[in-house]
Amino acid sequence: MSGIKKSITELVGKTPLLELVNYEKQNDIDAEIVVKLEFFNPNQSVKDRIALSMIEDAEKKGLLKPGDTIVETTSGNTGIGVAAIAATKGYKFRVYIQDQVSEERFKVIKAFGGETIKFSDEPVVKKILDETGGDFVAAVKALKELLAKEKDVLFINQVANPANPKVHEETTGPEIWEDANGKVDIFVAAVGTGGTVSGAGAYLKSKNPNVKIVAVQPGPNSIPSEANPTPEEITGVHPFTGIPEERIPATFDKNIYDEAFAVETEQANETARAVAKSDGILIGTSSGAAIYAATQIARRPENKGKRIVAILADTGLRYLSTGLFE
Repeated sequence: MSGIKKSITELVGKTPLLELVNYEKQNDIDAEIVVKLEFFNPNQSVKDRIALSMIEDAEKKGLLKPGDTIVETTSGNTGIGVAAIAATKGYKFRVYIQDQVSEERFKVIKAFGGETIKFSDEPVVKKILDETGGDFVAAVKALKELLAKEKDVLFINQVANPANPKVHEETTGPEIWEDANGKVDIFVAAVGTGGTVSGAGAYLKSKNPNVKIVAVQPGPNSIPSEANPTPEEITGVHPFTGIPEERIPATFDKNIYDEAFAVETEQANETARAVAKSDGILIGTSSGAAIYAATQIARRPENKGKRIVAILADTGLRYLSTGLFE
């Protein structure tokens, strides 16, 4: 049987687990910090999983036909994943993207033939963002209403698409459980749409109800406010506590997590820089946030000897134009 693949769709998932042995030693950590390297996906992020899942789900339901345009909103990684899958399947792709994301994200989406539109260049979206202090979910709802007027367009809508958490329950969670030989004490993931923590968390708890699920969100100084309207944000990570219910993505199961852990952007950045030097992995800010949270949790006396598995969502190569590694 040939090992040659015929499409990048066959390369999504089955990413490896890695224990951060050197990082543990350097930080005197008496627990295992094991990370799932999602940058091993064909387009270097965890979002390849939901891109494939959402598109194939739409195809099965008859919502996509040849010549259609797939539309999405994104902080970058979902747009890249959808652009790549759309390219290999022959669909057109248009993405509405947050203004502040790295230059690499715009360039990669364009390389796949996708059209990129900044949020600030779409008047309806800009108005909502200005009124809500930059709320992503509110912007998505406004855009959905706008796109409903177009023909031959499918708004794939990652923040409300059940195929998002479903693929993590069917693939990400089982992969972690199998590769860890069923020994997972704590699971850590940053929350954007909430699909990863909800789906993978649900699977892990189905195997062992005692697995503790930690959902990571930005710290207060990393969220836009009246006093600090333009902080350096953790790309793709959004708050889920202390905000109105309607601003929480439908793909996030609020009952799945045992602890909400807040991380500031600089803490995430420092951690990303540290593991690059200690263990030779180049990761983005949200991954740094997940490792920072895992580190603090590992230092709790009750977690000595436990295994903490954290999702590393993407590659640091998407951040070279930013100040992350300077």
